[in-house]
Amino acid sequence: MRRPSLLLGATVLTLALASPATAGNSPHEGDFGRATLTGFASLPAETFVPDSEPSGAHLGTGPFNGVAAPFPGQPVQGFSGIVNRHDGTFDVLSDNGYGNQANSADFLLRVHRVAPDTATGALRVLGGFGLSDPDRHVPFPLTRADRRLTGADFDVESIVRVADGTYWMGDEFGPYLLHFSADGRLLQAPVPLEGVRAPESAVRTGEQATLGSSKGFEGLVRSVDGRRLYPLLEGTVTGDTPGDLRFSEFDLRRGAYTGKRFTYRLQSPAHAIGDAIAVDRHRFLVIERDGGQGDAAKFKRIYLADTRDRDDDGLLDKTLVADLLDIANPKGVGGFGETFRFPFTTIEDVVLLDDRTLAVLNDNNFPFSSGRTPGKADDNEFITLRLSRALHADPRALR
Repeated sequence: MRRPSLLLGATVLTLALASPATAGNSPHEGDFGRATLTGFASLPAETFVPDSEPSGAHLGTGPFNGVAAPFPGQPVQGFSGIVNRHDGTFDVLSDNGYGNQANSADFLLRVHRVAPDTATGALRVLGGFGLSDPDRHVPFPLTRADRRLTGADFDVESIVRVADGTYWMGDEFGPYLLHFSADGRLLQAPVPLEGVRAPESAVRTGEQATLGSSKGFEGLVRSVDGRRLYPLLEGTVTGDTPGDLRFSEFDLRRGAYTGKRFTYRLQSPAHAIGDAIAVDRHRFLVIERDGGQGDAAKFKRIYLADTRDRDDDGLLDKTLVADLLDIANPKGVGGFGETFRFPFTTIEDVVLLDDRTLAVLNDNNFPFSSGRTPGKADDNEFITLRLSRALHADPRALR
């Protein structure tokens, strides 16, 4: 199967040689070996949607990692979800913009379509679509009178495309499930999760918050049969064991949660998840990470999480698939050394390309993150990894 190629925006590839795996990363029985870097490219941090509105007016002037605000347009940044269109292109979802409601009111929520080419390291941004609510499904006041959705309205962090071509997205401010048409029009009212309220929605509803800020649906999985969604919270719900994350089941045919859920336990309560996708009926790939960047990054991993709970501890079983801070690079892909690190604060995109190959992207938090080069705003990086062995995925997970 021909792999879709990778990405870059006009500039390319610079990186320092990375350090080997940190102490405490010793493998467990059943864990995969080292993954190998097979492609790398980057989209320059200062890339903007053509002919778009200025943005970043609520940030102050900065400069932030060498970038002054406000910006001349809407940045193509913050990639927090990805959809493989299986034609050599990908849909990538920008999150709420600049990190919170207060500073993101002039960031327009958008899905970008990109065409990566790993052979040349070039990434073309082919266009995309904005998100809006012209039919007034959102029950609370929006930022804009034209009902184009902004980062002060929702913090969209995860995306799947279903059989009819529409999109479901996971939001952190509710947390809500949001259902959009193929061109970004909201199709129904936001769907809350019973008993779970982020501070942003608690203010709107007058209820008690049960979840930390920006700890809502960071991951959203479409089941391999296309009948269910599995949204994964980034944070622990009040009353649950610290570090335990709820992985709930939503029935697309009924349009409702089933009441069934699993528990994903972080390796440390200080960690967070970045994304999740289905491998088969029982297994999911989950990005788990610490909050460090650059040399301070110590834990950036992809796990295979299994709902069958073979040790009967009530938790998803976890197998380490790839350590993103210790990636083999024997061919010097991108001009880097023999060990490659992906040392970003937020790594929020993973997608299957074939049974042994993943694409992984960072959320560059433009202009605030500088994990690659201190003092320089991170680019949007897109890498492909070959796993040490096959996943034996359900064929439907690769479609």
